[in-house]
Amino acid sequence: VSRTPDQVRTLDEIRDDLGRDVPMLRLVQGDVGSGKTAVAAWALAAAALDGRQAALLAPTDLLARQHHDVVGGLLLDLGIEVILLTGSLGAKSRKSAYEALATGQAPVVVGTHAMIQEGVAFADLALAVVDEQHRFGVEQRGALEAKATRGAPHVLLMTATPIPRTLGQVLYADLDVSSLRTAPEGRIAIRTGIRRPEDLDGTWQRVRAEAAEGRRTFVVVPR
Repeated sequence: VSRTPDQVRTLDEIRDDLGRDVPMLRLVQGDVGSGKTAVAAWALAAAALDGRQAALLAPTDLLARQHHDVVGGLLLDLGIEVILLTGSLGAKSRKSAYEALATGQAPVVVGTHAMIQEGVAFADLALAVVDEQHRFGVEQRGALEAKATRGAPHVLLMTATPIPRTLGQVLYADLDVSSLRTAPEGRIAIRTGIRRPEDLDGTWQRVRAEAAEGRRTFVVVPR
């Protein structure tokens, strides 16, 4: 898989961070489609190949399942199993995930808040990746970090939405920042247009045309 120059630079920065004695605290920021998940997958694999464990925390069940599919596919050739842990799992699957994490049989886990529950224990958590980090509180992130048994783990934060709290972390905390500005090759460019209310007839015609081709349109309104 070809990587963008920004991804190569970011991976080099993460590699340097992981090689230090001081735990990493790095924010990877970039628009949707800029390749943040691929960068996270490399970091997760690095921890697993070192014989330790890594976790990716996502804010919703749907996003966790998407990450599980993508990351699992990327790490398949390396022989690294990626398990899923969300609140929607059945009791049997959840118990199996708990046991795999506690015994170290699961090198990489992708999940939601279910990962930070009291009953979840890791054998050797080395890396915590937090996606859409602005949607988690400091205590929630700390609850995941506290599951490490050999000192503070490396932490990789990801966001496509820098907000005041994130900017505050950059300014006042020991937080390093990597930016993915260039989309991977082959990505369709995002086009943004503005229409006045009286021009919406043409917009709805476009919506009907897309539907006729079997494609979807999302309409977002304030309430």
